[in-house]
Amino acid sequence: MLAAISFNLTRAAGTLASRFHARATTATIRTHLIAVPARIARSARRLPRHLPARWPWEVAWQTMFTAASGPPILAT
Repeated sequence: MLAAISFNLTRAAGTLASRFHARATTATIRTHLIAVPARIARSARRLPRHLPARWPWEVAWQTMFTAASGPPILAT
């Protein structure tokens, strides 16, 4: 059961990230978006993320993070 949940969450993260990652395999999503050598710092009640310099998947990761951590989108 946990394997199915983790698979579904990985696929959802890929769909949020980009069109390429929406069709990518689970292993590709894991290496590009989940296993990120990032550092989280704490500064004035904010949590800035320090991503690697010239990282090719930064835009996709930022898109996924913004969609996942922002307020829900209201249906019209």
